[in-house]
Amino acid sequence: MPNDATPDPYTDPMGFGQRMQILRTRRGLSRPVIAGLLGMSPSWVKQVETGQLQMPKLPIVLRIAELLRVRDLSDLTGDQSTPTELFIGPGHPRLGAVRAAVNTLTLSGDRQAPSTAHLAARLATAWAARHQAANHREVIGELLPGLIRDAQLAVRQTDTAAERRAAQAVLSEVYSLSQFFVAYQPDSALLWRVAERGMVAAQESEDPHVIGVAAWLAAQALRDSGPSHFDAADAMTMEALGYLERFLPDADDRTVAITGALQFEAGYTAARRGQSGVAWGWWDKAKATSRRLDPAYYHPISSFSQAIMGAHAVTVAVELRAGGESVQQAVAADTTTIPSRPRLARHRIEEARAYQLDGQQETALATLERAHRAAPETIQYNGYARRIVLEETESKVPARRQRAAQLAEKLGLLAA
Repeated sequence: MPNDATPDPYTDPMGFGQRMQILRTRRGLSRPVIAGLLGMSPSWVKQVETGQLQMPKLPIVLRIAELLRVRDLSDLTGDQSTPTELFIGPGHPRLGAVRAAVNTLTLSGDRQAPSTAHLAARLATAWAARHQAANHREVIGELLPGLIRDAQLAVRQTDTAAERRAAQAVLSEVYSLSQFFVAYQPDSALLWRVAERGMVAAQESEDPHVIGVAAWLAAQALRDSGPSHFDAADAMTMEALGYLERFLPDADDRTVAITGALQFEAGYTAARRGQSGVAWGWWDKAKATSRRLDPAYYHPISSFSQAIMGAHAVTVAVELRAGGESVQQAVAADTTTIPSRPRLARHRIEEARAYQLDGQQETALATLERAHRAAPETIQYNGYARRIVLEETESKVPARRQRAAQLAEKLGLLAA
């Protein structure tokens, strides 16, 4: 019986080129597009995919893996002997408890739910802990199961429409915190369940700020799913911005800040598309929005602030593959203060990408070491950082190779 189904690169034995072609097609990338992103010709991509050229060397393989966002390097190479997860980090020890809390129906009325004010205070403590702790996933992973169950129960035990909206607002924010914990862990279904529940609760709350946060996170999840979801990410972002626009004249700082964060998300997605003018145009809008905030203000969820705009500029330049511009933005942004440890570590990783694009591999490694000192769990779960470190373990410069190997060991990339 003939079988016209597309082969599954995760199960069927096949060569590197075939796997690359299937994964590229699934991501919605044409040969000319991926060739341009790799700095190669479309004919080179075709020759690799058709087997006329052998599998490229590790640095190129890692760049292909980054573009195709493969879950494990062996999914691309076919070598199952040394599985190496890239964009999916290790499963955190507290993932099971968080998953159980999300999946449990809180129907029992055998105890009184905490007040929404009490839950909001616990949430504020959790967000502060996330920003201040180097092991932020451990901290919020411990807090989340109780928060999830209590917030679910609070919604069920409301008596009035106003109370229910307030409880839904808290529940949505609990799911937002959960999304930060679940992201880049090996349970994509749980990530989407959390994101969708957060959006439903946000809409039920009718709170502009809460709706903005849920849309901001959902847009990120869509964009990180690959180019075939960029349109959906843009649609989510634009709809949220259109909704928030009516509230801006009299909006509080939180609502202004999440508007700016969404504006930057639009620029981020445009940069991923390679649309330089559009990307920087949205960055300019976000910059203008940040000026409405006090210089000391820092949004507790998105980290949006005046100070973060320099870091955002680095990200735009890096996504546009502008090496020189990326380094210039990194140097300019390095003088700013980012109070959140995981956000600072993320910025260091973006700086490292900039230096690597510019051919400054030694500086890139040094910058990743700084990221690790700021928040080890951030770099451990970041696919870009993992790719750079793995690539440098193959360096022809002994000192650089040794430095990369030491960092790879800290990240668990060399574990048997």
